[in-house]
Parts: sequence; structure tokens; C-alpha cells
Amino acid sequence: MTHLKPGDKAPDFKGKDQNGNPIGLADFKGSKLVLYFYPRDNTPGCTAQACNLRDNYDVLLKQGYKVVGVSADNEKSHVKFIEKFELPFPLIADTEKEILKAFGVWGPKKFMGREFDGIHRTTFIIDEKGVIAEVIEKVDTKNHTAQFIA
Repeated sequence: MTHLKPGDKAPDFKGKDQNGNPIGLADFKGSKLVLYFYPRDNTPGCTAQACNLRDNYDVLLKQGYKVVGVSADNEKSHVKFIEKFELPFPLIADTEKEILKAFGVWGPKKFMGREFDGIHRTTFIIDEKGVIAEVIEKVDTKNHTAQFIA
């Protein structure tokens, strides 16, 4: 669904994390970034994906990755999600859907025969210079880290 592809410069996003702190692409200059977009806190697939990243977090850090999740949930929802599953990385509350739209992951979806606008689960691997290295649109929520780590 996204219009972005490997080799493109990542959109220069800015948002607020679960604690209301500003967070943006510039904060990750010099680091590899796993920027993952997911539909909703505390749902089965989103929980599996977040917990897979959590369980592999030390490996990711050792390989130079930082992790940030983004959904349209608010900060309060993110705080509960982080506390419940002990997530060690920030979650951006993109309630205005500005980052979602910049990355092309907000749009029409179908679920159980009904159409609606929502978040297309997508992960962007962004290199140290802010360039998209990989786009994962078919996310395996239970084994997500294995989709981009050798």
C-alpha cells in the first residue's frame, strides 16, 4: 500500500511518544531504525508483533537498531500497552494520522466483508542516514524480527 520503497529518503516525521515527549527521525541519525506501524494496542496481532520485538530487543540493540512503534492510539492507551507487556521501546501516538499518511500506511482496508480506513501493518527499516533500507508489508507478527535480522 505504501508509496515508499528501499532507497527513498524516509519522511521527516515528528510526533509524541507515550509520555508526551517529542520524538522524530532526527533523533535516530547514526542509528538503524525499525519503524513499525500497527493497527491498535492490545489486539492479538499487534501484541504478538510488539512482544516479538521486545523478546529480540537485546539482539536488535547489539546490531545497532532502535525500535519505535506507531499507531493512531492515544498516549494513555500506549502507556497501558507498554506497561502490560513490558515493552522497552517508545510508541508514537499519531492521533492526527500525520505520520501514518506521510508513510502511506493509512487507507482503505477490508475486514470480514466491510470496508473502512485504517492502518496497514507495515515496517520500515531505516538506515543511519535516514534512507529506507527495507519495507516489510507482509508482516509475520509472531516472527517479525526474523524478517529483517539474519
